[in-house]
Order: sequence, then C-alpha cells, then structure tokens
Amino acid sequence: MGLKDDLERYREVGEERRQDLAEFIQYGDLGQSRGDEVQIPIKIVNLPEFAYDQRDKGGVGQGEGAEEGDPVGQPQPQPGDGEDGEDGEPGEEGGEHEYYEMDPEEFAAELDEQLGLDLDPKGKKVIEEKEGDFTDITRTGPSSTLDFERLFKKGLKRKLAMDFDEEYVREALRVDGWGPASVFEWAREQNVPVSKAWIEDAYDDMTAEEKSTWSTIEEMEAEVDQVDTSTRIRREGVDQIPFRREDERYRYPEIVEEREKNVVVVNIRDVSGSMRQKKRELVERTFTPLDWYLQGKYDNAEFVYIAHDADAWEVDRQEFFGIRSGGGTRISSAYELAAAVLEEEYPWSEWNRYVFAAGDSENSSNDTEERVIPMMEEIPANLHAYVETQPSGNAINATHAEEVERSFRESDNVAVAYVTSPEDVVDAIYEILSTEAEE
Repeated sequence: MGLKDDLERYREVGEERRQDLAEFIQYGDLGQSRGDEVQIPIKIVNLPEFAYDQRDKGGVGQGEGAEEGDPVGQPQPQPGDGEDGEDGEPGEEGGEHEYYEMDPEEFAAELDEQLGLDLDPKGKKVIEEKEGDFTDITRTGPSSTLDFERLFKKGLKRKLAMDFDEEYVREALRVDGWGPASVFEWAREQNVPVSKAWIEDAYDDMTAEEKSTWSTIEEMEAEVDQVDTSTRIRREGVDQIPFRREDERYRYPEIVEEREKNVVVVNIRDVSGSMRQKKRELVERTFTPLDWYLQGKYDNAEFVYIAHDADAWEVDRQEFFGIRSGGGTRISSAYELAAAVLEEEYPWSEWNRYVFAAGDSENSSNDTEERVIPMMEEIPANLHAYVETQPSGNAINATHAEEVERSFRESDNVAVAYVTSPEDVVDAIYEILSTEAEE
C-alpha cells in the first residue's frame, strides 16, 4: 500500500466517523468537545515509512542490528526494553485515538442528513438597513431621481390617445351646410378624439368659399383618405408630447433590512435529590448535541443555563452539567426565572427562542398543572421541550412529562421526549427538533 492510498484511507476513516454521529452521541465522550468545536474520535492510521532492504545491515563494524548513522559502539536496544527497563506485554495498551474536529455548522449539517431534519432558521433582529436597487416609486423627490423614461411613456401614451388627423376633420368642416355642431357629432361617431373647442376655432379660420367645398359628407369621405396616427408619426414625427405634472414619478431605493439569525437557548434541568448520576448523564447526552446543533444553525447563539430544585438559579455551562443538589422539586421556579431573563435580555421580536427542560418528571403537587403549563403557554418561543430521564422506567410520582404532553397534544411548538437509556437519545433529539412548526 502506498502513501497516497494510506492517506486516502485516513480520509475515509474520518468520513466514517462524521457519518456515524448516532453512536458518538449515545456512547461517546461528549466532554472532549467545546461549544465551538465537536471532536469525534477516530483510530490513528499509521502512515508508511521508508525502510532499508533487510540485507543491508549497516556500516562495517557496527554489529548486527545496527542502523546506518548510529554511533559506533553504542549498544542497540533489544526487544522488550522499555523506558523503565521492564518488558512490555502485548495487548495491554489501548489503541491510540485522534479526533476529527467538526465545527457546529458541520455537525448540524451531518445531523440534518442523518435524521432527515430541515430546520430553516429565520432572521429576527435587524442589524443593518441599507439601500437596495431603485425599484420603488414615489410622487415626489429630487429632480436627479425623476424617472424620465416613465414620464415619456406616459406622455406618449396620452399623445397617441389624443391624436387625430386634423386635415381630415377640417375637410368635414368644408361640407356645405355643416357647422361645428354637425362636425362634432360626426367626429364622435367616427371615434375621432377632437374637442368641440378645436372644431370651433378651425371653423372660424375658414373662408365662406372653403365652407362649401363638398356637397355631402359622403362625397368628402369618398375623396379624402384619413391617415392613421402611426403613419402620420412616421411621416411627420412628433413635435410635441403632452407631459403633465401628475405623470411625474421619482425613483428611490428599496430599503433592505439585513436580519441576523440569532437564537437564545434556555436549558433547564432538575438537580433535586432524586436526580441520580444516570439521570444526569442522560440530560447531558440529550442537551449537549442540541446545543451544538442550534449553534451550528444560527449566526449568533446564546445559552442560558438554569438549575432548580424547589428554587431556581442561573449557572454557567460547566456547572450546569456537573451540579448536584438535593431537596424537593418545583419546576415552575425555573420557568419563572426563564421568563424574567427572556423578557429582560432577549425580546421575542428580536430573538428566536428555545426553552428546553429535563428531569425525572417528579414535581411538587399540582405545580405542573397550576403553574408550569400556564407559563409555557405565556412564554413565546419557537419551541418548548421537556425530556424525561427515567433509567428505570416511570416512578409513581413521575407525571410531569405526561401532563405536559396531554395538555399540548394539539400544539405544534411543544415536544415531549422520554429517555431511559443512551439508545433513546437520538430519537429524543429527532422528536424535539422535528416538532418546531414552520412559520
């Protein structure tokens, strides 16, 4: 196998790991990654080295097993020699690993492909307003922005609508016994757009002899050809176009709003005494990929971490996944804090919002029905989700998830997922991310 082939195999191994995110999410060491970098473990591939022919034993006098370039007289290492002088045992050391580094955008794209997701983030916060193309029109504006082409077309259209063959109408005035009234009536029947005032002025300019040139109108029509407007314009041109102020339009640029696709993710977790280690691990396995995914989907992602037992308090990310507490549980305390933080720092008009909560579904009496569900209805968000983590199945008092699911059965922005083992994590992530309704 050559160097090129081995390098290609190295790339293939990385690709295999990229495509097998489900196994990593379920069983991998999520702690190796950071918020801006996802590290997928891959086996190291040893690249080929140059080797001398086995018949080449090195320089003269160096002894058996010496390599060319070794200092003369230096003892050569023997099989089994280690740094501490003890023989190593084969198979005791684990295989070496490197990490394939993904940024959140790549992670989100791979998860989309694996799970068939199609989240299309919407921009909310306006970060810049700029002038676009001159596509909008107004009735006023500086002369430099006058849309002359539009004005000319309006005037020309009016010219064509008002134009008529003046000489043809004058010939009608020369019919014996006809006056302006007769000619105006005749012109209307012929669909000639001439005004009565024009006819009267033209009649007054004629001599008495001119007013009796034709015996009848039929004789005139038989002898005189009417020239249509297009022929006359081609022959004589246009000497005047009737522009009007009302035709003036001014171009101005369309104002384009550039919106930032930003998101705030509120992660809530129960840290009461009933949240044992396995439950905490399932929370981390579900929430961590959700954080990576949404960070990869949005231009700007911010995260709020809230821990609660009977009371709630804000923590940083590291503390969120490692905190242990005790005491009772009142989930509504976390939603009260979340509502306050969102209202003060992340207005719904400017921020996409996701509110994710997780715990073992155990809550104080009536708290879910009387306070949590009403608050979920009152907090505007792209998506609310609750993840129940019960490794041993439902406990007697674990009813919070079921109550939320029952109350929001018809809702298109509330998801409930149940995680009893790492195998459920990927399905839970899909359940949550596929629930968000399209705007």
